[in-house]
Amino acid sequence: MTDSTRGDSRGRSIFGDCRPPAGGPSADIWDALDQLRGAFKNKSAPRASRGDVRAAVLSLLAERSMHGYQIIHEIEQRSGGAWKPSPGSVYPTLQLLADEGLIHAEAEGGRKTYSLTEEGREAAAATDQLPAQWQGADHHGHSVRTLSKAGMELAQAAAQVGRSGTPDQIKQAEHEIDQVRRKLYSILAQD
Repeated sequence: MTDSTRGDSRGRSIFGDCRPPAGGPSADIWDALDQLRGAFKNKSAPRASRGDVRAAVLSLLAERSMHGYQIIHEIEQRSGGAWKPSPGSVYPTLQLLADEGLIHAEAEGGRKTYSLTEEGREAAAATDQLPAQWQGADHHGHSVRTLSKAGMELAQAAAQVGRSGTPDQIKQAEHEIDQVRRKLYSILAQD
């Protein structure tokens, strides 16, 4: 591999230095971006337990037969984006339910489509509570994720100004970000 594809000995990436040298005005923007990123890190909805995935799969398959990615998509839709289980949690759950005799799989168009067995229908009926993660699209986790996305988009715009802007543009961007920060704190003060 050449230096142009893996980086050079000074730790620069293939795209050049991502951070400006310390002490310049755009270094302040990078510090602000790091703080913004940290503010939103791990602020998403709580992780679902195995029981929640199991209950969700049984509930969905009680409605109709589905393949794994349909199940994942349906859970995401019903939770308003607050919960999207990974294939690494859904597929083992499907295998466990099949091993327990609660579902069976049929190969259809190169995919396995899962359906409930009679025992599975009884288990789904006994699971009278839907997982908390998908009870309404106004779930707090969804709101946090939407705010986080808006913050990261602001951070990306600030980074672009820091990389490409003139010193005057960078100073103006810093002023605008400061104004936005003040407005956000004023929202919290509106009790």
